[in-house]
Amino acid sequence: MKFIQSFAILILIILLALASCKKEEEGTDSGNSSPSADSKGIGPITKVDLGEIDQAKAAKGKQHFDTKCSACHKFEEKVVGPPLAGVTERRTPEWIMNMILNPVEMTQKDPAAMELYATYLVQMTFQNVSQDETREILEYFRQMDKKK
Repeated sequence: MKFIQSFAILILIILLALASCKKEEEGTDSGNSSPSADSKGIGPITKVDLGEIDQAKAAKGKQHFDTKCSACHKFEEKVVGPPLAGVTERRTPEWIMNMILNPVEMTQKDPAAMELYATYLVQMTFQNVSQDETREILEYFRQMDKKK
């Protein structure tokens, strides 16, 4: 059984690598070091207006994060998923929110999310958060990235 699981994971990694190579050949590579440096991802969020960090939203975002995200994510270290320090500098706000709201489709169609899935070999699951809660989590991420 372990052999079959390992073989399936290996096939998935190969397919993801081939899909990535094909996209580069088609000219979809923007030349950025990160596949989604300016991508909005795939999901309901198409535009996020950022201003100053909203401290009240960030506080609520921390509560959501602690309850629903912290089992798999930390800021400075890898747990199950990637470390989140600097995520607001690497990804657009829309991409971050779409990854939280639409993780399965993102890992199937978005190049950066596919790369994360291939690296960590764990599918992020939807944590039953609303768009407003996701926006609060984004504010918490912005607050954490500003502290460093």
